[in-house]
This record gives sequence, C-alpha cells and structure tokens, in this order.
Amino acid sequence: MLDLLIRGGQVVTPSGVGEFDVGVNGERIALVAERDATDLEAHRTIDASGKYVLPGGIEPHTHIATAVSQAWAGRPGVMTQSPEAASRAAAFGGVTTFIDFAGGMPGTENGDQSGSSIMKRLDDRRSVFLGHSYTDFSFHYTLAGEVPPETIGEIGEAIQAGVASFKIFTTFASKVPYGHLWAIFDEVGKNGGIMAVHAEDDDIVKYMESKLKKEGNDHGYNLHLVHNNISEDIAFRKIIRLAEHTETAIYFVHTTAKEGASAIAEARSRQLPVYGEALHNYLHFTSDHYKQPEGTAIHTYPAIKFADDRDALQQALVDGTLSTTATDEYTTYKDVKLSGNTVETVCGGHNGIETRLPVVYTKFVSTGRMSIERFVDITSTNAARSLGLYPQKGVIAAGSDADITIFDPTLNKTLTLDDLHADSDYSIWEGFECRGYPVMTILRGKIIVEDGKLLGDPMDGRWLSRKVAPQVLSRPVC
Repeated sequence: MLDLLIRGGQVVTPSGVGEFDVGVNGERIALVAERDATDLEAHRTIDASGKYVLPGGIEPHTHIATAVSQAWAGRPGVMTQSPEAASRAAAFGGVTTFIDFAGGMPGTENGDQSGSSIMKRLDDRRSVFLGHSYTDFSFHYTLAGEVPPETIGEIGEAIQAGVASFKIFTTFASKVPYGHLWAIFDEVGKNGGIMAVHAEDDDIVKYMESKLKKEGNDHGYNLHLVHNNISEDIAFRKIIRLAEHTETAIYFVHTTAKEGASAIAEARSRQLPVYGEALHNYLHFTSDHYKQPEGTAIHTYPAIKFADDRDALQQALVDGTLSTTATDEYTTYKDVKLSGNTVETVCGGHNGIETRLPVVYTKFVSTGRMSIERFVDITSTNAARSLGLYPQKGVIAAGSDADITIFDPTLNKTLTLDDLHADSDYSIWEGFECRGYPVMTILRGKIIVEDGKLLGDPMDGRWLSRKVAPQVLSRPVC
C-alpha cells in the first residue's frame, strides 16, 4: 500500500515526459511506472489529468533574513523577509528547496571573518531557519574581503560537512582581492567544491559611480551604466582564467549581459566546468523600465541591461549556454525598496521566489520556445546537479525525495499582489499574465500546498547537506 499515488498527469522524468504513475512511500518516490501497468493502491490518489507532474522547483539564490544596509534602506535595523514568509511564498510557487547564504555579506559585515569558524557561522545561520521553513534549504558560504589563511584552511572541512559551494564578490565592500581568490579557488577546487561568483570589474564600477556623480547623472535609473556590459565581460573572463588555472568549477550567479553569456559559452566549448544562472526579472524587463515611475523596483544587482541582453539571456537558456534560472530573492517592503534613488543607494532585490516558475513557463514553454523537459532542467534539475543535490532533489525517480510540483498549463492568471504570499506590499509582477501555474506542491511526500491552501508547517523544512559529483566539477554536464 502506497502512501500517495499520482495518476493521470504528464510526468517529466530523466528519460523524458510521458504518462506514468508516481508512487510515494514515506518521504521518497517508491516507483515511476507506465500508467496502469501495475495494480496500485494508495492511502490517497491524486488525479493529475491535464497537468504536468514535475520535480519540485529548486531556487539556487536567495537572501532571506538578511540585514539590509542602511544606505539602501534609509534607516538601520531593516531585514529581508523571514524564513517562514519566504518559504511560504516558495511553496505556493512550486519551489521545494532554496539555497541561501551563510558567512559574510555586503552591507552586513566588513569582510573580517576571523572572529569565528566557518562551521560556527554555518551553525548560527542554520539555527535561524530550523523550525521556521516550510521547505528544505541549504547555504552557500560567503567569503568576504581579505580572507585570513586560517579561514581558507577550514574550507576542506566545510566541504566534507556538506557545504558544497562558496560565494565571493569581485566588487562592493566585500570584494575579495585576486590574490586571496587564487588561494580560495585552489582550496575549493582540490576539495571538491564549486565557486559561486558575483563577477563585476570593481575598477569600472567605482569609476562609473564617480563619473556619474561628478556629472550629476547618478540617478538610480542609470544603474546599468555603472554595472555595465564591459564590466561583466572583463570580470567573467578573469574568473574563468583563474578557475582554469586552479581547476575549479564555477557557478556564475545572475548573468546579466550578452557578454557574460558569451564568456560562459566559450568556456563550456572548451569543456571547462562553468555554469551560469539568469534571474527571471532579467528575462522580462530592460533598463528602459528603470525610468518609469518607481522603475527601480525591478532592480537586482548587478543591473538589468538592454533589450539585446535580455534576448541573449533568453536564447542562452534555450540553447543550453546558461544552466539555471533564479531570483536573487531579496524581499522588503516598498518604502525600503524605493528609499534610495542614486546608483549607490538603490536597494537590490525583489519579491520573486513565488513567481519564477510561472513566469519562466509563460515566457518559454507556453510560447513553444522550450520543451517541458528543458523547463524542468532550468528550474530544478540543473541546480540540483551543479550545486550538489542530485539525485536526492531535482528529479522524479525511484529513491529520490518525493518533492513534486503539479503544474496546470491551462490555468491562466493575471498576477496581482493578492495572489502572492510573501511579506511585502508590492510586486514587480503586478499585471503579468501567466499561462500556466502550479496548483500543488509536495515536500518529501507531504502535500504542503493544494489548490491555493497552505497545508504545510514551518517545522517541515530541513537543512540539506550537499556534495557535487566529480563529473560536474570536471566538465559541463548541465
């Protein structure tokens, strides 16, 4: 007797999409069988007729319960939304796992990480989320500033303990100098981890900030002139060269420009283990939107750029150059988001974790540009593969966690703030017309959202240990 049986849907599996029955026992998928091939009984049977049965979405890039810098917020003591709020929104958006950050972050620390060990900081961060998340979660570990040798020496232990990825910045206050990066990359590479990199050329960013201020043109709507195309081009290529020398795998967060996509494509053509993500707001908006009333609400750092960059990112997801979609989830209230109005003070991030799956589906699958299998790759499977969760997560297969999203391709919805479940009073997706929407979310065999009702509990979410497969670290596999 199965605990749960899903019948009637189009199931996306590693071998393709087809009419399968999916059986769940406890927290795991027990079987994936040809429809009606066996006589199955279950305590509950779900009829998914006319719908897709997908692996739960994996959000690889969030900033939850994070201090917002006073320069952005306009006042001290502001935090992004809580784990309960963010994971609730995730669950309604078909997302069953997110990866946040532990360690140093821009605007929250000065880069001095000598006060406590990586494992202590990880435990402290984990305690913020345990008992307060409707979905499973993990952390990238952020290394900031001039990282001391003793911290670099702890990287191997952290990787063995399940911290598979390390985040660095090449700009902002937490910029890591290239000499330190060399040492970090070498340590991460030889211990089987992967680097998550925010890559911009700091000299160009600082020069353009200064130039626009002197000219009186440092309005927030000129962010794309500071965090610009050539900055991404130079920074991506420098990081790729450093990674090649140290034999380290790279995951570029928030690729924004056609130049960044080209750098990734060239690296992958040489079989370097380089992976890239695009944010879903970068797939829709352009820098022209910055000049609209309250236009900087759409902003996520580095910056939204031009129409040809948007189109290049879309194509890079279609052709396999980019591996994942993400949100850089960073939810505040509107007064915080719009507090700053210069290129140095506009608050990054937006209320996005709930909207990624329906927006990406609408842009690619409903228009015929992308198969449902590729959609699953860029919203779940590839994040699981590249960041060390596969095959526990990101796949509908026997033995994997029963993280399942049932997605109705016929459910059309014009998004309003009332549709969303985050702790925020604005949404940049207000009025966006979705052509398809998630209607059920299952976390490890438990239905946590069904037909617009929250059935989960903030005690449901667990921290996930991650380990990246050797093949992912040696060549591009997704």
